[in-house]
Amino acid sequence: MYRVKGYTAAFSVKMTTFLVSQHLAGRHETARTHYTLPDCAPMIRIVIADDHTIMREGLKRILDGAPDIDIVGEAIDGFEVLNHVRQGGFDLLLLDLSMPGRSGVDLIRQIRSEAPKLAILILTMHEEEQYAVRAIRAGAQGYLTKESAGTQLVGAIHKVASGRPYISAEVAEQLVLNIMMPNESLLHKQLSDREFEVFSLLVAGKSITEIANHLHLSVKTVSTHKTRIMQKMGMSSLSEMVQYAVAHRLLSPFKT
Repeated sequence: MYRVKGYTAAFSVKMTTFLVSQHLAGRHETARTHYTLPDCAPMIRIVIADDHTIMREGLKRILDGAPDIDIVGEAIDGFEVLNHVRQGGFDLLLLDLSMPGRSGVDLIRQIRSEAPKLAILILTMHEEEQYAVRAIRAGAQGYLTKESAGTQLVGAIHKVASGRPYISAEVAEQLVLNIMMPNESLLHKQLSDREFEVFSLLVAGKSITEIANHLHLSVKTVSTHKTRIMQKMGMSSLSEMVQYAVAHRLLSPFKT
């Protein structure tokens, strides 16, 4: 947070929100101003799901210039997401992959089972292809990194809302590199989606208790997952797991 002596915390939050909004919007003010709406284009109603107010405000700023996109709701955790899904009334969910409560691949699967026709576009900090592959297999139609949001978000929403898949250039590059190296043994691909989620949190420095709270699981269940992960990957310590994650670009910051 930016701190200015003598100013209130509220001002600091507003200033931080403004700065992040500017960063997300980047140099696209002109593009938004001159955005033209195709004839008879249907309105796309979206719900933004991200637990950070600053990020949601930045995303809304980017989408302000798209006249055919209507933000009809927001969610800060998986429970609020599911409430929106059950109430309906929107066409596309812009979903952060890592939020408090139920999240990630598990949440995508639940959404898909309850709303088969709802378009899901993942917006995440993870550019590693393994996250994208698992999210898309679970039912997401699009995958976009937050670094790319300023330039690609509006186009990604249009594409996914029309029923077509979307993957950002950064993720596509990782997918191609993976295809080009078929002989490389990737131990993390042996993990189930839940195990991979626990693995990601472990190597990000989260404790067993923190992971249990984050995923709404028991401590015993998380400990069991950890044991199975180490067995499948042939590792005997957390430090080995971290080294592997760093070597394979799987180590990304997770929010609490």
